[in-house]
Amino acid sequence: MDRSPPPFFKQGPSANVRLAFFSLLAIALLIVDARFDTLSTLRQGIATVLYPAQRTLLMPRDVIGSAAGHFADIDRLQAENAEMRRIEAANARTLLQAEQLASENAQLRQLLGMRERTPVRTTVAEVMYDARNAFARTLVVDRGSQHGVRAGQPVIDAHGVVGQITRAHPLSSEITLVTDPNATVPIEIRRTGSRTLAWGGRVPGTIELRFLPVVSDIREGDELITSGLDGLFPAGLPVARVSSVSPGATSAFLHVQALPVAMVERTKLLLILLTDTAGPLSSAEAKR
Repeated sequence: MDRSPPPFFKQGPSANVRLAFFSLLAIALLIVDARFDTLSTLRQGIATVLYPAQRTLLMPRDVIGSAAGHFADIDRLQAENAEMRRIEAANARTLLQAEQLASENAQLRQLLGMRERTPVRTTVAEVMYDARNAFARTLVVDRGSQHGVRAGQPVIDAHGVVGQITRAHPLSSEITLVTDPNATVPIEIRRTGSRTLAWGGRVPGTIELRFLPVVSDIREGDELITSGLDGLFPAGLPVARVSSVSPGATSAFLHVQALPVAMVERTKLLLILLTDTAGPLSSAEAKR
């Protein structure tokens, strides 16, 4: 059976001839372009015409890449910020620790100076916590009976008298501060040599001189030191400085208020005087 197209559809050379012709033409163009670079202008023109289409087709890829890079930058910046905050916190903690150590070293040097001036054995104690309440002002330190601490022994810092041991446990002790309302310390007015008792003030953080006659020679700014008459506190230790002198509730006595020279409620390192004789600091302790 004849399957060739009707004569009406037969136009031009056959398909094989056209294939061979165009193949030879392509080979010829490749050779001519390779040897003489004659088609570069044509290629540049075609590339210029097709450039907008290429950019349009590449736009989704560029958008996706840009978004991915943006989110990667955000993650990187967040990680860097977190690391910077961590470093800043570590530096701040180190700085605070360094400042605290410097402060403690300064206190310790001052305490050592006070120890050299004190004619009795001493031990350095660190404040563990503040045990004050509405009725008493006390501190707990990390030295106890195993370190030679006994109830009644006086406690000082680099500036003056802080208080007295009122309870001694094996590894810790309780200090009643000189500002406790029931605490008493035999004192002497340095300027005049007059002796009396100093009591913890009714106002927190103060010391009072009670039952002082109106004819007493005392004035604002006078320094109060230990008299040594109790046989417990060495004589001459600074206790307080008079802050106000005014008439008392009765016409027979003065109302004298003083501020302790020791950093009673702000110090961390204290010096316990390991005296052999211990006596009660407060009337409240005597009732226990």
